[in-house]
Amino acid sequence: MRPFRLRPLCALLLAALAATGTARADTASVGLHWLELTQLLPAPTYDPFASEIPRRRPGHPYERWTPSPPQNPDNVDPAPVDQAGEFIPVPDRWRIMESLGFKHPWYDPYNQNALKADKPVIGKDWFFNLLAVSDTLIEPRSIPTPAAPQSPSDPGTNDTLGDVDQLIAAQTVIASGLLYKGDTTFKPPTYEFKATLAFNYNRVRTEETRTLTVDPTFGETRDDGFVGVQELFFTWDYSSERPRYDFDDFRIGIQPFSSDFRGFLFQDNQPGIRFFGTRDSNRWQYNVAWFRRLEKDLNSGLNDVTESPRKDDIFVANLYRQDFPVKGFTSQATVIHNRNRETDSFYDSNGFIVRPAAIGREAPREYDVTYIGYNGDGHFGRLNLTVSGYYAIGDQSAGVFVAEGTDIRAGFLAAEASMDFDWIRARLSAAYASGDDDPFDDRSTGFDAIFENPIFAGADTSYWIRQNVPLIGGGGVAISQRNGLLPDLRPSKEQGQSNFDNPGLRLIGLGADFDLTPQSRLSGNINQLWFDKTEILETARNQANIGRSIGTDVSVAWIWRPFATQNIVWRLSGAALLPGSGFKDLYGDQKSLYYTVLGNLILTY
Repeated sequence: MRPFRLRPLCALLLAALAATGTARADTASVGLHWLELTQLLPAPTYDPFASEIPRRRPGHPYERWTPSPPQNPDNVDPAPVDQAGEFIPVPDRWRIMESLGFKHPWYDPYNQNALKADKPVIGKDWFFNLLAVSDTLIEPRSIPTPAAPQSPSDPGTNDTLGDVDQLIAAQTVIASGLLYKGDTTFKPPTYEFKATLAFNYNRVRTEETRTLTVDPTFGETRDDGFVGVQELFFTWDYSSERPRYDFDDFRIGIQPFSSDFRGFLFQDNQPGIRFFGTRDSNRWQYNVAWFRRLEKDLNSGLNDVTESPRKDDIFVANLYRQDFPVKGFTSQATVIHNRNRETDSFYDSNGFIVRPAAIGREAPREYDVTYIGYNGDGHFGRLNLTVSGYYAIGDQSAGVFVAEGTDIRAGFLAAEASMDFDWIRARLSAAYASGDDDPFDDRSTGFDAIFENPIFAGADTSYWIRQNVPLIGGGGVAISQRNGLLPDLRPSKEQGQSNFDNPGLRLIGLGADFDLTPQSRLSGNINQLWFDKTEILETARNQANIGRSIGTDVSVAWIWRPFATQNIVWRLSGAALLPGSGFKDLYGDQKSLYYTVLGNLILTY
């Protein structure tokens, strides 16, 4: 807009005042006679405040301005205030659409719903969120299976190894309720109460007796059901208002926690006390926590609150830094201490002893171990990268194979790099867990986790990670655990103690994800696996010259989300382990491959 000049206007005003005979035609009387002037001057031919006025060229008069036609000539003027009122009253801002007539069924999760925390249920700042999940699983598989000496399945047979085919069917229903107070647009809730229950029913069929229970009269099929409390906690945001919305929270109760980005060391739902928060616009994040582990139901893996808590304490302190060392990459430093005092004998629900483990001396032991670690996740330009490293240092009251105490010194490294090429993501994975090369010395150098659940190298699509492979002839332990990466020789990760006298692992893997459509993804992985050391296996099996090669793990998975959401997810995967020399030394070479097929349907409300 061209600004007006004050001096020409004043001169024009003075001239007009003089023409009317005004006694004082000076600048002091301009303001007093402005109203009279506006009555004498002709009406302007343009609006000086309009934005559409064309700029005047020097030496040319102003062009007459014509307003543009109305944009909506058929519009209806609003009703007078005295007829409609100044506003339409509504209880709160979350129910504005309801006041206008937009209402939806209470069970509709895709529109405003009080059960999905879209509007308050108590007052104007208490919200409730209901979550329901149905997880259906069908899994045919083959794993090395011991033959029961008391009653072999087939007449005339009496061998160490039995039939390998098995079938697992499981149904899990999860119900979770969350009640919280506060507006969570920029900060956590002020108060939060959450409870999650899970019911699991599973049926397992094998070809050998005593595989599922210690009592051979139960046969080759087992049916079992269990209800577990997976979450039951209270959270309090005790931080004061900060301009950058950083916060400090306190949480007590059974709660989820992961020590790192991929669940290599400790990822579980356990009772504890936790302080966590952020600083510097969320660039710094911290956790300080203490957990005491619960017993778990072995067949379902759910928390068993009917048993006394384990004498197994976990102390955690970690610190995250975003955009370090480069933007887009988050670094974490962590210290975790595991204190175990479980010296009493404990048998699982199937009748097998799990503490102490049925390997070596089969004697009780205690241990204190501290994990010092670094973890990173993010990207360097186009390269996506996740790294993890831990060093375990501590001691235990007795070794697995010696009565004297041993010093724990073990290490773990893992990295997964990937890069996107339009609709394809290619991955490269590598992992190393140190093994123990002398079962009878005073050092335990096999790395073991507290409770691992790795999302790595294909995760539970992989045969090696998915299946628990028993150490037949070496005791009631497994070489690796279900949904576990490490060959730790434990009875189970749910109920057994950590074991630092183990063979360790080396892994190199290639994989790729193919986003065929927004609803469909195809993934494939090839992993090559080796034991780091084999002396522990040779001692446990009383067998010399066991090879290091575990074999080649090949897997493929198809994930379909028909509505491009997480409400319905169907997964179908298959994996095969092609045994290497070490695996054949342990289980013979009568099987050229071991397989697993997984069909999984998840429905979420």
